[in-house]
Amino acid sequence: PDTGDLAMRFGLHSGPVTAGVLRGDKSRFQLFGDTVNTASRIESTGIRNRIHISLETNNQLISFGKGNWTIPRDDMVVAKGKGQMKTFWLMPSGFKPEQYKEKIMNRTATPKAMSEVVQEGSLIPALAEENAKLLRLVDWVVEIMKRLLIQIEAKRFLEKRGLPREDNMIQHHESQILTKESNTLDEVEEIVTLPMVSSIPQSEINNAHVNLSDKVMEQLNLYVKTIATMYRQNHFHNFEHAAHVTMSVSKLMSRIVAPGIDFSSGTTSLHDHTFGITSDPLTQFAVVFSGLIHDVDHVGVPNFILSEENKHLGRKYKNKSVAEQNSVDLAWKLLMEPRFFELRKCIYHDVSELCRFRQLVVNTLLATDIFDKELQELRKMRWDKAFSRQSKRRTSGYENTVNRKATIVIEHLIQASDVAHTMQHWHIYQKWNERLFEEMYLAFKAGRASKNPALNWYEGELGFYDHYIIPLAKKLKDCGVFGVSSDEYLNYALENRNEWASKGKKVVAMLVAKYADVDGEEQDAVTNKPSSMRITSNSDHTTTDLMEPVRRPESYNEHAMNGRRTSLLRRNSAR
Repeated sequence: PDTGDLAMRFGLHSGPVTAGVLRGDKSRFQLFGDTVNTASRIESTGIRNRIHISLETNNQLISFGKGNWTIPRDDMVVAKGKGQMKTFWLMPSGFKPEQYKEKIMNRTATPKAMSEVVQEGSLIPALAEENAKLLRLVDWVVEIMKRLLIQIEAKRFLEKRGLPREDNMIQHHESQILTKESNTLDEVEEIVTLPMVSSIPQSEINNAHVNLSDKVMEQLNLYVKTIATMYRQNHFHNFEHAAHVTMSVSKLMSRIVAPGIDFSSGTTSLHDHTFGITSDPLTQFAVVFSGLIHDVDHVGVPNFILSEENKHLGRKYKNKSVAEQNSVDLAWKLLMEPRFFELRKCIYHDVSELCRFRQLVVNTLLATDIFDKELQELRKMRWDKAFSRQSKRRTSGYENTVNRKATIVIEHLIQASDVAHTMQHWHIYQKWNERLFEEMYLAFKAGRASKNPALNWYEGELGFYDHYIIPLAKKLKDCGVFGVSSDEYLNYALENRNEWASKGKKVVAMLVAKYADVDGEEQDAVTNKPSSMRITSNSDHTTTDLMEPVRRPESYNEHAMNGRRTSLLRRNSAR
């Protein structure tokens, strides 16, 4: 979806310039002067896929009889170093002025949920008008979930041959879950029991001619669209992030069998190697579902700030995994609405399937809270029990061992997917890293956070890679079910970490210049480097520097201890 959303932003300004070729290793013809800087401001304050022009450029067009090519921008632009500017839009041939009426999302201290501007029960017309990319992401997620629902129905049909659904018992259990007095966190189990190996080969399930009804598809589309509107307009924790996590989950699920292993002996050996995860499409659907809903209603600040800002929510969840529990409860309550009855019928057919689906969703989503020390220790103990050399002696029963390993693998799968951008191409990591910085910096400027993230962003990223990302990538490899994907994730993590060690200070300087009021301690934090790396409002030279070949990185452990504490504080702010 990222490559399907490529767009350009244009800025034009007219005036005198100085031209010349700079000497050096990368000599090239360049333009200099205030006109170039102003054009840069016009571009940066523009909107994607539009041509933004200054008053001077507009006057030039009028002098040539082309005044009908432009329309004035409704609001005044505030450009850094320029103050307020009157600007215009240049309309491409065939476009009508009404098509250029802008709908710009305001940056507020506390982001609003999209659902606040969408009428309940509608098919989200505002979503369609405001952001076509979100609808494309919705379609992508729906397609992933549709494929798994078809497998659920196929497996159910082949195994149960149309046994009647336990509607009364299911409704009773659904009601019990909604009216429970305990917190969602209390439902987390050390071991989630998955079904025993199926006698139905996976190939038969894949080839079964099963179609979802129109009602199920309509409700699935509506549910995903409604979830999209429940995400707030944060810069990082938004629906695009949820879709990115969901797709990362789907990718890891699809590669959960290591290549080169002979499973010709039948479904049992495949079931054993993957700890039963690939044998149960409901399990896979539950994990994908968790990725979709994992940050619903996230307000752009960590749990400890959320508990202070919303004391009712903090008391409700006893100040433990507040955002995560809230996401589970909101998304589950939505799923239980009568308008999604057919969708629920497709997901689970009896009480055992309902209970397994609920347990998987709770365990999976609560695993995304990686900064609760108590939960960290419990996960570490479970990992040691499941995958340490002594695990066979410490666990009782083969089935128990397999289910424990499956539970741990699923938890690490969602954790890796939640930070998948750190283990993908450098430009993807850069994009999401900037969004996280912007989200946290705006929270700081709004007075919601006490610490300025700009002051230790570089060290924080190094520490986060050394103490969380790289160990997590190694665990994906150690559990032995992800095949080449685990190598891919680990290699990207190591490469990005080394790239950040080499270029991170320049990147931070660019971020501070772009988003921060560069003075005082902020400038001190990013200018502790040679004068050639000083912050400048024109990012052209900075961008050129970032494209230079990567120097041989420093050793992996050189920064291991440096920034450990700041990295946890920095990333804790992400929740």
